[in-house]
Amino acid sequence: MHAGPPFLLQQMTWPEVKEALRTVQLAIIPLGAQEQHGPHMTESCDAVLAEQFAIRLTERLHPLAFMTPPIALGISSHHLHFPGTISLQPSTLIALLRDIVRSLKPHGIQRFLVINAHGGNQATLGVAADVLTREEEIEFYYAKTTASAKDVMDKHIRSKVYGHSCEREVSEALYLAPELVRQERLAKGELTEEGRWRKLRPGSPLQGFYYYEEMTTNGCIGDGRQGSRKLGEELVETALTRLSAAVRDILDP
Repeated sequence: MHAGPPFLLQQMTWPEVKEALRTVQLAIIPLGAQEQHGPHMTESCDAVLAEQFAIRLTERLHPLAFMTPPIALGISSHHLHFPGTISLQPSTLIALLRDIVRSLKPHGIQRFLVINAHGGNQATLGVAADVLTREEEIEFYYAKTTASAKDVMDKHIRSKVYGHSCEREVSEALYLAPELVRQERLAKGELTEEGRWRKLRPGSPLQGFYYYEEMTTNGCIGDGRQGSRKLGEELVETALTRLSAAVRDILDP
C-alpha cells in the first residue's frame, strides 16, 4: 500500500532535498485554517488535519512527491466573531502560494497540489488555480481532504446539515489527530431556526456571505457526538486511495 517514507521538506537537509529532486514531480502543500470549531475541537483543527492527510498522501506517492511546510492560516472571515479566529485575505493566500511556487519552480517542480482541509479556502483556490497556472506557467491543483469519499459520508452520516466540527470532522480527527478533540465536550450543532443563512447554503438559488453565528450559536453544524475513529479511518483511507490514483494519472510515467 505505502511505497516508502514520505519526503517532508521540514525534516530534510538541502542535500537530501537535492537527491529527492531526482524523482520528485509534485509539491504537496497542506492548507488549513485557524478558526473556531465549537466547544469540542481545537482551533488548529483544519491545519493539523491537512498536514496529517498530506503526510499520508506523500507517503503513498513516494518517491514522486514531497510535502512543503503547512500553511496554518486560511480564509476564515465568516468565523471572526468567535474569539481566536485569524483570517487571511484571499489576496494574501494567493500571494503566499505564488511565493511557494516561485521558490520551488527553479528547482524543477512544475506541478503543485494543495491539500485543503477548510471549505472556506475553496473559492480562493479556484482563483489561484486560474491565476497561477497561467501567470507562472505551472500545473496547479487542489483537493479537499475527504471530499472524494462523499459516498462514505452519505452511507453513515444522518445529519441533514453538517460540515463543521460535525460527525465527519470529529471522525477524521479521531483517526488522524485525536488530540484535537475534547471528547468530554462533544456537542450537537445549535442551529438557528430562522436566518438569512438558510437562503444562502449550497444548493440554494442564491449564494452569498454570512457570519457563522447567524447559523449556529455554538459554532458547530452536524452532530459531533456521532463521530468515531472507525468512520474516520474509512473516510480518510477511501479518500487517500482515490486521490493518490488521481494524482498518479497526471504524473509522468
